[in-house]
Amino acid sequence: MISQKLNKPFVRSPTLDTVLMIEKTIKKFSGEYNRTEIWKNLPKKVMWQTYLVVLEYLESINKTAVDKEGKIGYIWNPILMKKLKLRKEIKI
Repeated sequence: MISQKLNKPFVRSPTLDTVLMIEKTIKKFSGEYNRTEIWKNLPKKVMWQTYLVVLEYLESINKTAVDKEGKIGYIWNPILMKKLKLRKEIKI
């Protein structure tokens, strides 16, 4: 996806509202749907290219993961992050 941005300088940039909407939908259907099915179940229409940019972003910041069947899961765990921040060995 990053190489696609370099080749096409006018890739759509999503708004924060769009990113949050997609993240919320992925969290709701975590592990149930692949990327096409999640896209079809979004509350508002989003262009496919914009949607792919958001998916790439969420995966790059370790909030989502894709299993071998292509289903997207929400893997972010804020409670675990709070516990990890308290450990001396880990600097965040």
